[in-house]
Amino acid sequence: MANEKILESQSLVRFQDCDPFNHLNNAAYLNYLVNAREDQLIEAYGINIYDTAQLGGKSWVVSSNQIAYLRPAWLMESLVMQSQLLRYDSTETLVELRMYNKDKTQLKALMWSTYVHVALSTQKRASHSEVLMDLFSSVLAPVEESHFEARAAAFKVSKKNS
Repeated sequence: MANEKILESQSLVRFQDCDPFNHLNNAAYLNYLVNAREDQLIEAYGINIYDTAQLGGKSWVVSSNQIAYLRPAWLMESLVMQSQLLRYDSTETLVELRMYNKDKTQLKALMWSTYVHVALSTQKRASHSEVLMDLFSSVLAPVEESHFEARAAAFKVSKKNS
């Protein structure tokens, strides 16, 4: 069976994560998206980023996030989170994360996260294993745009046309 390229899960906007306007707080978007990706990796690929024995004493740290807030997510709204691997090399991955309403008709947020693979014993950059490189090769799902701003603009244009 081929590995899935676009991973998907659901979430519900909780009261403690909202601002006074009943919108999901801007900082909470990051948590919802990153938590969804972590859960998706376990479910789809059997990778638990906290199981350092499984990963040979290595894991990933976020080196950068870029996020576009396109529409508010509301208190108690059901959300669909998607993620996919856009690029990778021997020590880094670039992942796109998307937050939609439950019907996937409205994109709420778009995020690109760069993760660096690190040896926990040395706290230094480390190479991905051959197994991980093979997995990345099989699930790679690049997009047409090579820069975040262009990708976000493409979604904004499609939003205006819908």
